[in-house]
Amino acid sequence: MKQFLKVFLSLAVIFVFVGIGGASEIVRAYTTMEEPLAKTLFDEFEKETGIRVEWVRLSGGEALARIEAESANPQASIWVGGVGTQHIEAKLKGLTTPYRSRAADSIPEKYHDEDNYWIGLYVGPISFSMNTNRAEELNLEMPASWADLLKPEYTKQVRVAHPSTSGTAYNMVTTIIRVQGGDEDKAFEFLKKLDNSIEQYTRSGAAPGRSAAIGEIPIAIGYLHDQVKLKIEGAPLEIAIPSDGTGFETASMSLIEGGPDALNAKKLYDWVLGADAMDIIAQWYVIPLSSLAKATDTGFSLAGMNLVDQDDQWDAANRERLIERWNREITSEYAE
Repeated sequence: MKQFLKVFLSLAVIFVFVGIGGASEIVRAYTTMEEPLAKTLFDEFEKETGIRVEWVRLSGGEALARIEAESANPQASIWVGGVGTQHIEAKLKGLTTPYRSRAADSIPEKYHDEDNYWIGLYVGPISFSMNTNRAEELNLEMPASWADLLKPEYTKQVRVAHPSTSGTAYNMVTTIIRVQGGDEDKAFEFLKKLDNSIEQYTRSGAAPGRSAAIGEIPIAIGYLHDQVKLKIEGAPLEIAIPSDGTGFETASMSLIEGGPDALNAKKLYDWVLGADAMDIIAQWYVIPLSSLAKATDTGFSLAGMNLVDQDDQWDAANRERLIERWNREITSEYAE
């Protein structure tokens, strides 16, 4: 009997450690990438490494807010995707932790945080998309500039995200400031006029493009790669880059300070910067930053765009103030 108990207890200890080891082979992640891309990316990581990714898809603003709310007890270890300004803001708030990946050299240095808190993955310019079927019904022409969107014929015909929940929309706000020569008051006067054209503000930056793709709204403001993908998949969309200036996201990645799966998070971080992951990301019609990625032809190039002189550090430092002003002067409401 004593021998049986001894063997039983020994096996119990082994099972406990096996259980702990098995449970540790996960990594909890927040992502701002679209769900199909995130699923493909994280499934491939699990296939190659055996480490399961437990992930939640959030808009950029939601991800930042959740990481901040959970800072005393982090529930995730890595944030993949989301505009660079939000990763900079997370760094300034002490929500992320530095890490210099062995794969970081594949990304140009200007897309690295100087202290290794975040790293860029791809670039995505702001663009307009228009459902050509709805446009024909309503006798609408494709807007070519931000100024065009103020015309009476576009009243309540445009959908865009809300800057308090979406990095895409906040990028639009800072872009308009630069289009207006850096004059913040002029920019907000423009945004108030633009509000007359907006039918609905959404939580997610990609949602307006999906709405335009199915004809729910004629015109959407979003990122080029989301709109190009919808068009290639068959949506009747025409796409234009605003001629009077466009901003862009530098989709980035950070490790979360105090996250529960730090080692596996670093493994995922390294893997995302590698060739296999970058080839998956490039298939989403973004402009990848990695020298390892096989570029996908979108029909657009940065060289042919009127890009504003973007300053992500300034954008991050002024985000809360500008969003407060937006909520006060334009609207704090958005669609669920």
